[in-house]
Amino acid sequence: MSRIGKLPIVIPNNVNINWSDSEIIVKGKFGTLQTKIPETIGIQQNDSILKVSLKNEARNLRSLHGLYRTLINNMVIGVSEQFQLTLILKGVGYRAAVQGKEIVLNLGYSHPVKINIPESISVDVVQNTTINLKSCDK
Repeated sequence: MSRIGKLPIVIPNNVNINWSDSEIIVKGKFGTLQTKIPETIGIQQNDSILKVSLKNEARNLRSLHGLYRTLINNMVIGVSEQFQLTLILKGVGYRAAVQGKEIVLNLGYSHPVKINIPESISVDVVQNTTINLKSCDK
């Protein structure tokens, strides 16, 4: 048994979890996430506690126990709270700005670097050098 895999997952009130033998869907305030799970991973739900277990104790399957428990826990956290990442640009003349659906970075090159922002990520530029990224998916 995996130490991580044995830990229960606490489900907040605003999160709904549906699963079948090969797929789990987590719906919450900030979106919907889904992933495929092996059929050898079992899931039991009691009230607001979710437990991940193994149907077989084969060596290669035991290594997946903690992995899928962590993936499901990250899905629950993502749809209920969102993940946030703060990036700080350090350098003379480094700047960032959001223009439409892309972020424009001035990083000392002869031209600005433009990066398209995916639909699931929200980007805020607090100062010219501080970028906040938020998403329900890591």
